Amino acid sequence: MFKFDSRGPRRMALALGFLALTVFSDSGARMNKHAGLLLPHAGNVMALYGADAVTIDRNARDFKLPDQFQWKDRPGSASKTATLFGDPSKAGLYVEVTKRGPNDWSQPHSHPNERFITVLAGTFLIGTGAKFDKNNTVAVGPGGVVHDIPNQMHYDGTGPEGATLEFIAMGPAARN
Repeated sequence: MFKFDSRGPRRMALALGFLALTVFSDSGARMNKHAGLLLPHAGNVMALYGADAVTIDRNARDFKLPDQFQWKDRPGSASKTATLFGDPSKAGLYVEVTKRGPNDWSQPHSHPNERFITVLAGTFLIGTGAKFDKNNTVAVGPGGVVHDIPNQMHYDGTGPEGATLEFIAMGPAARN
């Protein structure tokens, strides 16, 4: 049969408290709009049961949410770039996100350092070689990853909807 001890009612109350918090909290909180790991005011509910609120040591693991990105216009382009971590002008690893507009093309070029590009949204059209040819490209969609090999000529563009791209690379960023 069932055996009840003093922990049973406390566990049930805790579970019901979290259920009520989830049901009655605003949808923005459930969508993780807030930077914390807990829903707003969850620490208050947890404190009633002797639990501590969760915190993250930002020196051990850092993060940025999209509403914290600082977008900067790129000179001579409709594109915008946000540097998330590192400094592309200095030696070392950096991470950037770039929003490129529709039908935005580069001419053939290369980079002295390795780069990894993840397509987050839209279509990224990639080609190789010193001769620019829009009809000789491969379409890479969301989730696709492109590896730029140092000093190898390539060109790229975006489809009619533009593209959002994440760059993970070693600085200093340069173009040959």
